[in-house]
Amino acid sequence: MADYGFYHLTRTPLEQALPKLLGRVLATGGRAMVRLASQERLEALDASLWSCPDPDWLPHGTPRTGHPEYQPIWLTTEDAPETGAPNGARFLFLLEGTDSARLAAFDRVLDLFDGADAEAVQAARARWRAAKAAGHTLTYWQQGPRGWEKAAG
Repeated sequence: MADYGFYHLTRTPLEQALPKLLGRVLATGGRAMVRLASQERLEALDASLWSCPDPDWLPHGTPRTGHPEYQPIWLTTEDAPETGAPNGARFLFLLEGTDSARLAAFDRVLDLFDGADAEAVQAARARWRAAKAAGHTLTYWQQGPRGWEKAAG
């Protein structure tokens, strides 16, 4: 079972919080797959990551650029295939309420949701209940004055 972390964005938008989390994954030698809800959001995030100031280098690819095996970060709107992430990622980032039928293919799942959006919060609560019922180890992180604070598990 994957360790499943819920990340409640309350102080910074996704475009600021996500690069730092991805940078941590890369700093440990890890690879990440990032699942988005729409092609438009994927393209916007793709552009945003190339111009991100902190960290200043987040090498990544998309189905449009191809060659997932060479991409430390893979952005997609599709779920992972049965064989796992196309880039060999062990970290799965779920954005915009996306989910995955392949959670077991990952060591760690990070589900980021917007705390200012009541519907997103309710949907995250439903995903929490489903992940708990499936037997995943859950943690809940909320942005605090000094960064991410572990609030529950």
